[in-house]
Order: sequence, then structure tokens, then C-alpha cells
Amino acid sequence: MIRKASVMKVYPGHFEEYKKRHDELWPEMGEMLKEHGAHNYSIFLDEETGNLFAYVEIEDEERWSKVAETEICQKWWAYMKDIMETNPDNSPVAKELKDVFYLK
Repeated sequence: MIRKASVMKVYPGHFEEYKKRHDELWPEMGEMLKEHGAHNYSIFLDEETGNLFAYVEIEDEERWSKVAETEICQKWWAYMKDIMETNPDNSPVAKELKDVFYLK
């Protein structure tokens, strides 16, 4: 497994909505993520800053990179753009974090 982590940002006043949308994740979105090799996907919120910390384990970088090309991912990004920082293509503004420590 390949471990990946990133940070994103949700707008103030939208923390509950962000959580609600993920609690009600579309089944086809979850299926697509699993089909692209995602396991143990978690997102954590720092309520003081609105920063989100995302962690996912993937099977293959190339397969994972195809997530953004799926129709359901594009639809999800459009759905989320009103409550979080996004790029012009609606993808979340995300900064990948460097792995510096792992305890098995």
C-alpha cells in the first residue's frame, strides 16, 4: 500500500455542511474510489483554521491518478466547490504532504 496525505481548506461557516455531504457520500463516488484502489480514506477537520487533513492508502499511483478523470469525481467537485477552496476546474486546492515518519 502507498500512503498519501494532503491538506485542503473548507470555508468558515461550512464545517457542518462539509461533514454532512461526506456522511451522505454518493454510493457511486465511494465505489469509484474503491475501484481506483483507495483504502482507509479519512479526512480530519481543524475547526480553528478550516484546514482539512486527508489520508488515504492506495494500491497504485497510476490507477489513483485516473480518479480526477471520472465523471462522478467531476460531479462531486462541482457539488463541493461552494464550501471549500477550489481550482478553476473545481478540484479542491490541495497540497500533498511529504511522508516523514511511519510506525508499523
